[in-house]
Amino acid sequence: MAEATGRRVPARAPNQYAQLAKLIRDEGLLRRRYGYYWTKLIAAPLLLAGCLTAFVWIGDTWWQMFTAAALAVLLTQIAFLGHDAAHRQIFASAKWNDWTSIVIADLLVGMSYGWWQAKHTRHHDNPNKLGADPDIEVPVIAVTAETAARSRRGPFGWLRAHQGLFFFPILLLEALSLHASSVRRLMLREPVPRRWVEITFVSVRLVGYVVLVFLVLSPGVALAFLGVQMGVFGFYMGASFAPNHKGMPVVPRDVKLDFLRRQVMMSRNIGGPAALDVVMGGLNYQVEHHLFPSMPRPHLRRAAPIIAAFCRERGIPYTQTGLFSSYAIVIRYINRVGLGERDVFTCPLVAQRNEIIA
Repeated sequence: MAEATGRRVPARAPNQYAQLAKLIRDEGLLRRRYGYYWTKLIAAPLLLAGCLTAFVWIGDTWWQMFTAAALAVLLTQIAFLGHDAAHRQIFASAKWNDWTSIVIADLLVGMSYGWWQAKHTRHHDNPNKLGADPDIEVPVIAVTAETAARSRRGPFGWLRAHQGLFFFPILLLEALSLHASSVRRLMLREPVPRRWVEITFVSVRLVGYVVLVFLVLSPGVALAFLGVQMGVFGFYMGASFAPNHKGMPVVPRDVKLDFLRRQVMMSRNIGGPAALDVVMGGLNYQVEHHLFPSMPRPHLRRAAPIIAAFCRERGIPYTQTGLFSSYAIVIRYINRVGLGERDVFTCPLVAQRNEIIA
């Protein structure tokens, strides 16, 4: 056909993500890490049982606030493990991963796996895209110009304009929001696989936990214990997820990007020592996680330099910063959004749209 018409047919551009995936597979970074995960799966319930046993043994005292904080940290680490299972990182069997996620999320953490999975899948499909990513449509903190414009008027206008001041304090309520959203989703008629299993597990976890706390502690100490535990848990969870996408480019509704750029350009890595991988549950490698969600957590650190070099060679922005620098970026960004400035991170992306699509 090219010879008949006299026109040269351009060669099809190579699939860059396929090239990257081959590099990652050849390095063995998608192989399961059964020993690593079985150790965590056995240790998690044992540590939780030990923490609850210590709670009962210590009894009614204000020293239990330290127990509450320790329990919150442990539950966050368990939630990270559930996140890994939900992304098929632990087992080859989808069924095994699903049931592991259900037991961890619903029975141990008290959060609906079905609700979270539906929400998180949409986020992974289109991170930071208007109208597609539920994580940028939060009701309390405006992270897009659209959301801020709708809520800047009225008595809460000043609060919206200074929302960066309240970002970290609001994270203390994140656990309450997770529990409430889970219960609300399970009670609605929206489709939730294994609804009654989840209702049973979440009910046992939430009701049984509160009953235990009030059986062991006097009312005042019990309320303080629940406040500390949920506050620390929510803050830890929120502080681990917040640096990953907020303050990165917001994708307009009409912009289409290929998978590689869609995941890399909207994600931010947090650099640091290996201990940070444990503290943040591997979420500090957000670029690698978004590109290869089923990659076992221990392999993310090894994959990062390979992916960074691959992106650098092809002119794809690959962002990494320190933990505290990332928080400063997030606060500065949401303050500017709250004050009514257009998202300054959107403009460069729109300017590059034609080149990216081409």
